[in-house]
Amino acid sequence: MALACELCGKKPLFGNTISHAHNVTRRRWNPNLRRVRAVINGARKQVRVCTACIRAGRVTKAA
Repeated sequence: MALACELCGKKPLFGNTISHAHNVTRRRWNPNLRRVRAVINGARKQVRVCTACIRAGRVTKAA
């Protein structure tokens, strides 16, 4: 299972951590994903969704 939002497709971003001594190491920024039981096509399904999609109302939570 990939570390990506199932609605918007948001994935990890990659970049560098730079210290005061300018030592450069690779790092990654992961999306803030949550497991949510949502109604998709009339059926309840558990999906991994980023919190931005939850706050924007792109997910209809199942009761």
